[in-house]
Amino acid sequence: MASNQSVKEILNGTIESVKAVIPFEIEIEKPSFQDKPLLHTDLGVLIGVKGDIQGRLVIEGSKESVGLIGERMFGMPLEGEMLESFTGELANMIVGQLATIVSQRDVDIDITPPTLMDSINLFSQNEKALCVPVSLENQQSLQMTLLLED
Repeated sequence: MASNQSVKEILNGTIESVKAVIPFEIEIEKPSFQDKPLLHTDLGVLIGVKGDIQGRLVIEGSKESVGLIGERMFGMPLEGEMLESFTGELANMIVGQLATIVSQRDVDIDITPPTLMDSINLFSQNEKALCVPVSLENQQSLQMTLLLED
């Protein structure tokens, strides 16, 4: 399992990255470890993480939540394929920023390209999930989940 310090830096870097990328005020809820399977239900992106930690980062939210971010960034509503494409690009922006932040703190990670997810069970038996809920405007939210390999 990754060192506690590396996990802490990844967690803090994820929070900083989300705050830097989303172009309006957000509230980061208290992170927590989950031990039950996550079921993705709407829009989600999975990004593999290798290096000082091994695992996957999952970013998920409703179409309305991701659409709100896209509309604020581009000044127009995003729907259908444009919304799906934007979901992957949003994940790229967040994780690219994360990689930059943690590299400045001597944490080495490599990331895979984002994969859009369908409704699937995200857990394997040897993973722990660190979940970070993000509250947006208009009662919308995202969830960032770091799935850490043992």
